[in-house]
Amino acid sequence: MIELIKVLEARALDDRRLWVRFSNGREGVRDFADIFAEGGVVVEPLRDPAMFKRVFLEFGAPSWPSGFDMDPTALYREMEAAGALTQVAAE
Repeated sequence: MIELIKVLEARALDDRRLWVRFSNGREGVRDFADIFAEGGVVVEPLRDPAMFKRVFLEFGAPSWPSGFDMDPTALYREMEAAGALTQVAAE
C-alpha cells in the first residue's frame, strides 16, 4: 500500500521544467516536454513561460490557472520510476 503523497512545494524552473518536493521528503524535477507534445486545451496556455510560472498547490497537487493539474501520487510514481527523485537531507 502506498502512503498518501502530497506535493509540499512546487516551483517552475524555466518554461517547461517543474521542481517539486513531496511530503515524504523526496524531491525532483519533472520535464513537461511530453505533456506539451500531447497538448490539449488546458495544456496549451502552459506553453507561455509566464503562465507556467503561475503554478500553485491545491490540495497537495501542482495546479495552474488554466485548469491543468497533476495527481501528486501519479506524479510521484512516475518520477520514482524515471529515477528523478532524491531524498532531501535532514535540516
